[in-house]
Amino acid sequence: MANSLKNLSVLLVEDHRQLAQTVPEYQEEEGATVDYAGDAHLARELLREHHYDLILLDVMLPGEDGYSLCQYLRQELTLTTPVIFMTARDQLDDKLEGFSRGGDDYIVKPFALPELLARIQAQVRRSRGEVAPHVLKVADLELDPSRQEVRRQGQPVKLSPTAFRILRILMRESPRVVSREQLEQELWGDLVPDSDALRSHLYNLRKAIDKPFEEALLETLPGVGFAIRHHQEAA
Repeated sequence: MANSLKNLSVLLVEDHRQLAQTVPEYQEEEGATVDYAGDAHLARELLREHHYDLILLDVMLPGEDGYSLCQYLRQELTLTTPVIFMTARDQLDDKLEGFSRGGDDYIVKPFALPELLARIQAQVRRSRGEVAPHVLKVADLELDPSRQEVRRQGQPVKLSPTAFRILRILMRESPRVVSREQLEQELWGDLVPDSDALRSHLYNLRKAIDKPFEEALLETLPGVGFAIRHHQEAA
């Protein structure tokens, strides 16, 4: 199961000292990068500044509780990042409250770390559309994850493995703009090859999917990120 969380970026919001040590250590052994916040105030700062693939959120926090923080990231930051609540509160009303505030899963303390790992993997697969792979479509561009094929106007498009992964991320999020940080995190984690690596792959991707066709679908928004979208969607 080594590296089962490879390139995954996780935010842990937890004030229990022992859990704040053991949970990140376990996840990092599985390949994840974990940021830690001991209270909601620091968590808010990190959420405004960084992209995360998943958030592990304690309910009983000093000051603002986890329910309120989850509602903030859903309503104010409009984040769709999966949230797993971690708490000793095991009553049905507590769980229903967590789901009503925007949580995706709820694990009761004490829990086994392998169970937490399985829940993380399930939530990330679901958020990335990997539970039941389907053909992604934007305008006349199609990507079939199961067959590892790309077509535009019915014509096959040849891409490198990295360009295929970039296109899949952008089409999965379309028409939303994806930041450079998110792309690099999903592709390479903390081991980004060099400053021009992403630019080079995007250049080759644009040449393959846009250059032979009348309409360009790959957009670069300086200082913001990248998107695959039809002109009508972008309008």
